[in-house]
Amino acid sequence: MKRALVCGAGGFIGSHLVKRLKKESFWARGVDLKYPEFSPSPADDFVIADLRKPDVYERIYNVQFDEVYQLAADMGGAGFIFTGENDAQIIHNNALINLNTVRACLKYNPSKVFFSSSACVYSEYNQADPDNPNCSEGSAYPAAPDSEYGWEKLFSERLYLTYHRNCGLNVRIARFHNIFGPEGAWTGGREKAPAAICRKIAMQNSGGTVEIWGDGRQTRSFLYIDECLDGVRRLMDSDLTEPVNIGSEEMVTINELVQCVAKIAGKTIHRKYIDGPLGVRGRNSDNRLVREKLGWEPKSKLEDSLRITYHWIEDQIDLMSRQKGKPGKYPIITKTPGRGERAATPDYADVEDLKP
Repeated sequence: MKRALVCGAGGFIGSHLVKRLKKESFWARGVDLKYPEFSPSPADDFVIADLRKPDVYERIYNVQFDEVYQLAADMGGAGFIFTGENDAQIIHNNALINLNTVRACLKYNPSKVFFSSSACVYSEYNQADPDNPNCSEGSAYPAAPDSEYGWEKLFSERLYLTYHRNCGLNVRIARFHNIFGPEGAWTGGREKAPAAICRKIAMQNSGGTVEIWGDGRQTRSFLYIDECLDGVRRLMDSDLTEPVNIGSEEMVTINELVQCVAKIAGKTIHRKYIDGPLGVRGRNSDNRLVREKLGWEPKSKLEDSLRITYHWIEDQIDLMSRQKGKPGKYPIITKTPGRGERAATPDYADVEDLKP
């Protein structure tokens, strides 16, 4: 049986990855500062640990791993990444995690190491035209990311690649493009655009108005979580060591994203444009390299994936609107019990506490 370590297993992508690995008969250990928020982790072992601290790695690597997945990061959507208020925190925390991880991998020698990079590494000057963004892998240089988060991801890519060249570390690097789906953050300030828009529309009656940052003409592509994991697993089974995009080429404007979610909700929704952190004007995954090297491309349509995500978020809002102490059919789990622990009491909040 193969063994896998998932760093960041309490987060959105990491928690889904653990489920995927278990379905593929891996023995899986998850590591994070927290348990997954919305459902119990099927990990064989879940370690609560701070990966910024080098002394925790000896405890984590007390077995030999075939595959290590490094997804742990201080991150969020535009409201967290692009305000500038969290830049020092982001660079400090993420750089420490990745510096510690490569040193531990060199010492304990797993067969393969995966690093989750981001489309935020791409240069701002190549993404000024919302209709024609350039996000081919080679366009990351000359470097000019639009955020400190993007700079840190680019630095960490180079970190893993230097350990590959100089020390023989067997690395795989994926640049994720806006991954979304059920059990992702949907409120609290770190949620990304699909979840934020689903939440806003779910909390409005037909004919209501939602606020949109900017003019809504900025473009993005969004990839459903199951498709993302298909790409990651295909990458890990390959010999490709250079960074590669894992994203969708189905580019939409934010206005079109709102229209799509409103259609799913069966509501007429008006838009109010306000100032807010925006990031680049246009971004879309360029999948030519991943098709050529891995034969991978996403199969699902954005509307189908948004429908699943919208109804999940709608259910979360309904559950959180219930009176505290009166759990619904599917109470939100705020702490996954470890072995020998009792399940935590579900936490509820009034819907009025959630800002649409």
